Amino acid sequence: MELGEIITDALTYPLQNIKALVIYIILGIILGLAVGGTVAGVVVGSQANNALAVIGSGILGIIVALVLGFFISGYQLDITKYGIERSSAGPEIDFVRQFINGIKLFVVTIVYMIVPIIISAILAVIFQHWLSTVITAILTIIFGLALIMGQCRLAKTEDLGFALAIGDAIGDISRIGIVKLLVFIILIFIVYFIIFFILGAISQWNATVGGILMGILGVYLTFFTGRATGLLYSDV
Repeated sequence: MELGEIITDALTYPLQNIKALVIYIILGIILGLAVGGTVAGVVVGSQANNALAVIGSGILGIIVALVLGFFISGYQLDITKYGIERSSAGPEIDFVRQFINGIKLFVVTIVYMIVPIIISAILAVIFQHWLSTVITAILTIIFGLALIMGQCRLAKTEDLGFALAIGDAIGDISRIGIVKLLVFIILIFIVYFIIFFILGAISQWNATVGGILMGILGVYLTFFTGRATGLLYSDV
């Protein structure tokens, strides 16, 4: 598919699946409230010198945020899978399976990001000058692009081993075309920039309305990104 078709399709896709969008918007708002409540609890506990309150608020908030985050990212993987299959339907909601897939995605992200960090640390010790910075930047870009491919591989098969085949994921970059992939990322960034710019203006006018819209559009962008990424990978 051409990039214009991908972005246009992805922008309208969330509105074609209103039921799931509403459910996950509610989860997104709860996630935002959980994070906000955790921060408030930690601040109040710190001011009161209550270590138990700080630790309790922190742990509870992290657990709630992770659980809801895994649900949402697991559903996003299903959206990506439907995009790979070029299906206009919306995935069914399956909290257990999608929660497990969300955990898998978390693992995939950690693995893909930790590899360049380790290599960069070793290079920094060996070279100790600008060359290590250049190599680090190149590795970060390559593994960042490979991570997108790894996420798509996980969405397609739900197989953690298939997703963690880093060499094959890097090979997928060449199958799509590195220029096309980079332009795709730029277009996604532009969409995000426009939406958050508008949200910023609304938040300055009314913080409450801006916060509510942030929760709603945050989930919308999750759907949008998952759909666009799947459509991009459908050419592999």
